[in-house]
Amino acid sequence: MSDIKEKSASDHRQLWWIPLLCLLVGGALLGIATNLAKFAVEIGLTPLAFLFWSISGAAIILSIVAYMRDEVLAPSARSFEYYIVAALVSVAGSNLIFFSAIPHVGAGFVALIISLPPLLTYLAALVISIERFNSWRALGVAAALAGAGVLAARKFSAPEASIFWIALALCGPVLLAIGNIYRSLRWPDNASPIALAPGMLIAAAIMLGLVGLLPGFTLAIPAATVFPISLIVLQACIFAGQFLLLFVLQKTGGPVLLSLLGAVGAVVGVPVAVFLQGEAVPEGLVLGGSLIALGVALVTWGGLTMTKVNK
Repeated sequence: MSDIKEKSASDHRQLWWIPLLCLLVGGALLGIATNLAKFAVEIGLTPLAFLFWSISGAAIILSIVAYMRDEVLAPSARSFEYYIVAALVSVAGSNLIFFSAIPHVGAGFVALIISLPPLLTYLAALVISIERFNSWRALGVAAALAGAGVLAARKFSAPEASIFWIALALCGPVLLAIGNIYRSLRWPDNASPIALAPGMLIAAAIMLGLVGLLPGFTLAIPAATVFPISLIVLQACIFAGQFLLLFVLQKTGGPVLLSLLGAVGAVVGVPVAVFLQGEAVPEGLVLGGSLIALGVALVTWGGLTMTKVNK
């Protein structure tokens, strides 16, 4: 009996260390990716071209990994639906909005608003009964949202603020929240994270490629130097790690914990934008960043207490 209890305790610890680690590493990659998007524009890459080639590279990387691990998902109507919808809201649509807005509102601001989906995700999860109410998690989501709200409000009040691009950028978190819920509800039976991630990225690359065929858009890469290609390769590797961890976190931590990826991304992305990109320090960063960090801690703790109750 003692051995059984010890094994249960060990499994319990593993259950929460894995999603927490995925949250922290995946969020850090998200913050870095946001800053690379601004640098890409500065060296002549359009947001669409940079996103298309980076996503395509990540899709190739994860497809190779899935094949080597023999975890390729068999084609089906359900899997194709999952890839298309998830790609639209979680990758192609949201990232195209963010990458296009970065030159106008800054990488730091985009990194901050990516922390907004937790409230929408949590409320939707409660309404459709895939998440039970927990006071710790509710408080954590509110804290993270308040932190992002402090920073966003300061951005709106800035004299040089572009209301159109700020408003457009704020549509991105809505798509991310929809994606968080959709991927949980429609997760194909017996599919592993490494089996799903490549299909979603391939679908996203196809969507972005079709946009590139429209008048006024281009997928061309500047050929003057090797820097654009090098940056695309780096971003492809970051995207591969980011989206693989996203699916692992989705499976092990649920949609609410997953929605805090953006909060962690903000904590990493804003300092990078300030110290390496030369952007101005966002007003209210200390208060906003502290609230976001508190939110991550409370949501994680709330999930831990819920697991204890269910044992």
